[in-house]
Amino acid sequence: MKEKIIIFDTTLRDGEQSLQSSLQIKDKIKIALALDAMKIDIIEAGFPISSPGDFKSVQEICKNIKYSTICSLARCVKKDIQVAAKAMSKLEHFRIHLFVGTSKLHIESKLKKNFEEIQDMAIKSIKIAKKYTDDIEFSCEDAGRTNIDELCKIVEILIKNGVKTINIPDTVGYTLPNEFSQIISNLYNRVPNIDQAIISVHCHNDLGMAVGNSISAIQSGARQIEGTITGIGERAGNAALEEIIMIIKTRKKLLNCFTNIKHKKIYHTSKIISKICNISIPLNKSIIGKNSFSHSSGIHQDGVIKNRKNYEIMSPQDIGLKKIQLNLTSRSGRAAVKQRMKEIGYSEKNYNLKKLYKKFLKLADKKGQIFDYDLEELAFIKKNNKKNKYFKLKNLKISSTVSKKTKIFIKLYFGKKIKKIKIKTKNGQINGIYKALKKITKINVLLKNFQINSVRKGKNYFTKIKILMKYKNKKFYETNLNKDLTKAFVQAIIKIFNNIWKSKQIKKLYKK
Repeated sequence: MKEKIIIFDTTLRDGEQSLQSSLQIKDKIKIALALDAMKIDIIEAGFPISSPGDFKSVQEICKNIKYSTICSLARCVKKDIQVAAKAMSKLEHFRIHLFVGTSKLHIESKLKKNFEEIQDMAIKSIKIAKKYTDDIEFSCEDAGRTNIDELCKIVEILIKNGVKTINIPDTVGYTLPNEFSQIISNLYNRVPNIDQAIISVHCHNDLGMAVGNSISAIQSGARQIEGTITGIGERAGNAALEEIIMIIKTRKKLLNCFTNIKHKKIYHTSKIISKICNISIPLNKSIIGKNSFSHSSGIHQDGVIKNRKNYEIMSPQDIGLKKIQLNLTSRSGRAAVKQRMKEIGYSEKNYNLKKLYKKFLKLADKKGQIFDYDLEELAFIKKNNKKNKYFKLKNLKISSTVSKKTKIFIKLYFGKKIKKIKIKTKNGQINGIYKALKKITKINVLLKNFQINSVRKGKNYFTKIKILMKYKNKKFYETNLNKDLTKAFVQAIIKIFNNIWKSKQIKKLYKK
């Protein structure tokens, strides 16, 4: 019979500890709501004694959560426990998470006590916490480096005193999966009352073992896993919950367990956390990285076109993503080019695949990634055709007023006609130009990203602009080099508008 794995999220507590500045209450609520929508079992909302702000944020989160159990952290200190309970007092049910160091290193150098004194601290704190809730979790901090005899002894005592969840943290990410698995197995084999509590694990990623250790713990009997979405946390971070959740889903036959998590909310939640915490998700990040479901190799692309399972062990839809298109690069084969032309609406009768692919490889070597509009131009537009450029800059004037407003005047060719626009803005030149060009062309693009780099050519320095825009779910990318930043930006956008215009003309003539 499959057993449920309880998912405990500490993004708002351990995750926040890794950030350069504390999160605002409204942002913590947004994250908590996203976690709740994912059906996370336990949300560790904070450490209320640490600051008035943290206390208040836990209170506010308690008012908004519908599904998840709210948990607060507390040291084995009476005041900590009282404040944690008070922060969650409006709830009928909540969890208090107590902790104390159990390794010799922590006991002697950090706490300046002995093992017997640590046991007494634990027992007294449990008695205080039981006045407020029967849902108590206790963490044996630095359990990964705790003597196994002493760890078994304190776990037995904790359970005798009414602790329902025992957390075994690899606090400094020191253990390897086989070592950590052995620790959990020893607890199950040597602690006589172990069946009266759930064993939880909280693994850190200092040696890159957090997820591996968590999975090995599940295989040895742990039934609660702690971590954070995207893996943020102290130092190198915590176990990335999205990875653990999808490992459990993907390898369910081997692990013989399940979670109640709404998998299709994973990507959305990770984006919310990434944006609020101002932490970018690496391209190659497992599960949620941009490259997780992308394929550039021609062999891989051909295999994916025939059957995505050839090179994907899960689908992008599993985590809430739409079907991912193949990245077209110089490594892509004819099959990928043909498939993409079909997806954007062109029959092979409309173009010559052999000629298109030859042109494609030349441009891909030069440009890197090829976009849909590039394929259209390669397939249907003759080189050096003057009619390819519909928009052309005639004049640009920018001036600033005393009131700090920027005046922008643009004259633009529309074919042979000329149109002009004047605009005032307080949001700077770049933003003003972007709005002015959208308004004059009536092309409602969305600026997704732009980068500014300095490029040296001989003795001169130039500004290189890279712009990515979206128009009607279609991506357009261009670059421009100029000594003047503003002109580089304007010319890059005009290139994109010309590509959009060309794409429209081609669609009219060659729709299948």
